[in-house]
Amino acid sequence: MFIRFFYTLRKFGVPVSTQELLDLNAAVAHHLAFADMTQFYQLSRLIMVKDERYFDKFDRAFQAYMQQLSDVEIDNLLDQLDKIPKDWLDLELLEKNLTAEQRAELSQAGSLAELLQQLEQRLQEQHKKHQGGNKMIGTGGTSPFGAYGDHPQGIRVGGPSRKRSAVKVWGQRQYQNLDADHVLGTRQMQMALRRLRKFARQGMPQELDIQQTIQKTAQKGVLDIQMVAERRNGIKVLMLFDVGGSMDAHIQQCEQLFSAAKQQFKSLDYFYFHNCIYEMLWKDNQRRQDSKMSTWDILHKYGQDYRVIIVGDASMATYELNVAGGSVEYMSDEAGRVWLQRIQQHFSKTAWLNPELQEHWQYTQTIGQIQQIFEQHMYPLTLSGLDDMIRHLAK
Repeated sequence: MFIRFFYTLRKFGVPVSTQELLDLNAAVAHHLAFADMTQFYQLSRLIMVKDERYFDKFDRAFQAYMQQLSDVEIDNLLDQLDKIPKDWLDLELLEKNLTAEQRAELSQAGSLAELLQQLEQRLQEQHKKHQGGNKMIGTGGTSPFGAYGDHPQGIRVGGPSRKRSAVKVWGQRQYQNLDADHVLGTRQMQMALRRLRKFARQGMPQELDIQQTIQKTAQKGVLDIQMVAERRNGIKVLMLFDVGGSMDAHIQQCEQLFSAAKQQFKSLDYFYFHNCIYEMLWKDNQRRQDSKMSTWDILHKYGQDYRVIIVGDASMATYELNVAGGSVEYMSDEAGRVWLQRIQQHFSKTAWLNPELQEHWQYTQTIGQIQQIFEQHMYPLTLSGLDDMIRHLAK
């Protein structure tokens, strides 16, 4: 069993052996995962992946393997899709795009609470599909609720992110993990990050100290071997990455930074968030609902001596930063501003890396507000910005 799965993993670069294949077969034979895709995903990743660096490759291989299994179902589905009238699938007929003047004429809700109250009312009133309207939950209109429409400030229900003006998004979204093996163009970043290193000898004496050995041998007249502890980088780094939404445009830069940091710092840990930090962070974006960690726990686990680097464009609705319940994905207990202040106050050295062009920062209100929270220690994700950030964190 799972021979094809085994070779698919190898094809995507996951180092697996026949012993792990046998272990997976034995685990399935003992019904540790049965007729459940999520259970099989978790079980197979636990057995087949021995290093978290390969999580992203495993996810892509798993998706490809499951795609192969469902080829017959897809063929049947395509036959049915051929029978659907073309105009049903024509996005240009559905999508709504307003001019700048028309967008300016649309009234905006006074607050996030009012917007949510309107949504609750629409859910009670609506009993059929709506397209092109200006009130109900639908598509291709100017209503603040729905998808593929155009409104300066609304709640997106389904559909992809298009104009980034939604203050809240209904429905779970999945994002990719950063791939630590993305090494193209990371050399200059490595050279910049290398300056954030302070070496000290730690642990048991395991290395030969040649100079001391020569000196002691000369003094005693007999061979006297001297050993010293290994010289290690004593700097500990915690990185928090904003992923998804507007950060998709910067994914390559973030992968380069992540790869460079993984190679430079042995004491490196990282978590993900979306838009702003609230009471939960997560370690794995593909299964992030199962890998959440309390931000309070992170503050308790990591000491003040950690250097904290937050990577994000700091661009969001002001609700998300300043209002309780303002998270774009769920009703957060406290405002994002509160959590950013706690992080800034807990750690002795913090910095924010922003991949947006610095000349555009002045046009986004939340960027300026986050700069104030972090006492102007926001730096552009450029080589000069990295140099400035390193000087600050190394003090």
